[in-house]
Amino acid sequence: MLEHCTPWPEEAAARYRAAGYWTGETFGALLGRLAAEHGDRTAVVSGDDRWSYRELDERATRLAAGLHRIGVRPRDRVVVQLPNVAEFLETAFALFRLGAIPVFSLPAHRANEVVHLCRHAEAVAYVIADRHGGFDYRGLARAALKEAPSLRHVLVAGDAAEFTPLDGLRTAVDGDAPSWPEADPSDVALFQLSGGTTGTPKLIPRTHDDYLYSVRASAEICGLDASTVYLAALPVAHNFPMSSPGVFGVLHAGGRVVMAPQPAPSAAFPLIESERVTLTALVPPLALLWMENAARTPHDLSSLRVLQVGGARLSDEAAGRVHPVLGCTLQQVFGMAEGLVCYTRADEPEGYALQTQGRPISEADEIRVVDENGEEVLPGEPGELLTRGPYTIRGYYKGEEHAASAFTPDGFYRTGDVVRRLPSGHLIVTGREKDLINRGGEKVSAEEVENHLLAHPGVRDAAVVGVPDAFIGERSCAFVLPRDPAPAAAELRAFLRERGLAAYKIPDLMHIVGEFPVTGVGKISKRDLRRALAQTLTRP
Repeated sequence: MLEHCTPWPEEAAARYRAAGYWTGETFGALLGRLAAEHGDRTAVVSGDDRWSYRELDERATRLAAGLHRIGVRPRDRVVVQLPNVAEFLETAFALFRLGAIPVFSLPAHRANEVVHLCRHAEAVAYVIADRHGGFDYRGLARAALKEAPSLRHVLVAGDAAEFTPLDGLRTAVDGDAPSWPEADPSDVALFQLSGGTTGTPKLIPRTHDDYLYSVRASAEICGLDASTVYLAALPVAHNFPMSSPGVFGVLHAGGRVVMAPQPAPSAAFPLIESERVTLTALVPPLALLWMENAARTPHDLSSLRVLQVGGARLSDEAAGRVHPVLGCTLQQVFGMAEGLVCYTRADEPEGYALQTQGRPISEADEIRVVDENGEEVLPGEPGELLTRGPYTIRGYYKGEEHAASAFTPDGFYRTGDVVRRLPSGHLIVTGREKDLINRGGEKVSAEEVENHLLAHPGVRDAAVVGVPDAFIGERSCAFVLPRDPAPAAAELRAFLRERGLAAYKIPDLMHIVGEFPVTGVGKISKRDLRRALAQTLTRP
C-alpha cells in the first residue's frame, strides 16, 4: 500500500478475497482484456472521435510509454483535470498501465483547489485541456508550477502554449509493447476527492481491488451489457459518472461511452438521438431541467431506458414525474467517493425508486444508523449513517488529523448523512450532520468559504449556511459582519473569484449584518441564521 494510506485489516482483506469481491485484477489488465474480448466494438465517442476498444488500448499503451519517457514512474501522482473528452479515458488508463496514480480534479476547480492538490499529492505532472467552457486552464498550470515544488510537467490536450502537448507524448510502439511491473491490485489505483467540511479536498485512496469490485457489482446491478450506450453528461471526474456504474462500468460490460461536452439539454438531447443512448446519470437540478425541456424538444429520446439520479436527494414529487415525462425508468443512486454506493433495483416495487435512495451494493456492506451518542437507533428512526465494507476506505491519504472525526475506532466511516433505514435495507436520506452545503450535487464547505471571506480586510466575521432551493437542492448564503466601511456584495464575490475559488462555491446570496445570533456558549447560531433566512425568503 502506498505510504500515508490506511490499508484494510489483514483479516478483512483475506475475507474479501475469499468471498470473490477482490479478484486481483488491475485497471491496466482490465483494458487489455477488454481489447481482446471486444476488439473493434466502439468503446468511446467524443465529438468526431470514435475509438474502438483496441484503439483505446493501443493509445493508452503509447501514452504510457511517452509518460515513462519523460520520467513518470509507478506510484507517481498525476493531477488530471480534463473535461468529458476521450482523452480522459486514454490518460486514466495510460497512468493505470504505467502504475502511476491519477488524482482526479473537477473541471470547476480553480487555483485554490488545484494548487492544494498538486502540493498535497506531491504531483509530478498536471494534465489539462487548453480551454473548456470559456476558461483557460493554462493559467491554472502557471499558478500550480509556482506553488507546487514537486510539479515538473504540464501536459495539455490542445494548444499547449509553453507546455507539453499531450499528442506529442504518444510514442510509436513497434513490435512488442513496452512493459512495466504489474501494479499490486491491493495498492492505490487512483485518488478521488472528498467534498468534506474541512475546506480544500481530502484525497480518497481507491485500490484496484476495491474500486473494480464496486465497478463490477454496479454494472451487474444496473443490468449493463454490450448493448448499453451510456451518456456521460456529468463531469466524469466525479465518482458517480465514473464508477456507479459510470464510464468504467460500461466499459467493463463491453458497452459504449458517449462523452457529452456539457449536460444541458441542448447538448445532451442530440447525442441521445444520434447515438441511441440507453442510460445516463444526472443530479436532481439537471433532471428537473431535462424534464422541463423534454416536452418541446425536436429530438427523439425514446432510446433512453434508464435515468439514474444521485448526488443529492431527489424529491418524491420529481421522482414521480421521470417516467411520465421522459418515458424511462428512474434509478436512484446514493453514495460517496469514500466507498458505499446504494441503488434502487429494476426488480423491486416502483415505490422504492420513487421514495428511497436505494440499498447497498454488497451483502458485505456493514451499516449502522446511530444517534449523537453513537448508539444505534430503532429501524425507521433518523440517525447518522456509518459504514464499512469491501470498497469503503479506512482512511484518507495523509489523513491522520481527520482519522478520529471521520472514522470510528473499529473502522466505520462516518458519512455525515442523516438517514432512515427501512426493514428492506433501503435508505431514505433526510439531511446532513456535517456543515456541508449540497449545491446541486456539488459539495460546498461552509468553513472554506468563511475562511476566504475572512481574508477580506472589510470582513470582521462571516457565516455561510445552506438554504433549501426547489431547483438545485440548496443554495449558499453568506452572512457577513463588516468593518467600516462595509464592502458591497459584488466586491466580496469578486474578491472570492480573485482568490481562485471555484464558481460553484461563491455564495448565491450575500447579506451584510450588524450582529450574529449566538448560542449559549457564544458560538454563532447557524440554526438561527437559517431560520431568519427562511423567513426572509418566504415573506410576501
